[in-house]
Amino acid sequence: MIIKVLGPGCPKCKVLYNQVLRVEKDLSRHDEVIKVEDYQDMMAYNILSTPALVIDEKVLCSGRIASTDEIKKWIKERDNL
Repeated sequence: MIIKVLGPGCPKCKVLYNQVLRVEKDLSRHDEVIKVEDYQDMMAYNILSTPALVIDEKVLCSGRIASTDEIKKWIKERDNL
C-alpha cells in the first residue's frame, strides 16, 4: 500500500503526516508513506485545498486533518479490496 500526504509543508500537513506515521506504528504496518510537496504533483490529484490524504492513488480526504481513527478505517478498508 502506498500512502501519500499532499501539502506544501504547512503545520497542518505535518500533523497529518505524523498522524499517518502514528497509525502505521499502531497497526504494526510498513506501508510506503510519502510526503508530496511539489505543487505540480499535488495538482494531479485535483484537490482544492491541503492537506490531503491519498491511499493507493485514491483521494480520501482533503482540506482537513483526518483523525487517526479515520486513517485506520481507510487503511483497513483498502486491505479488504
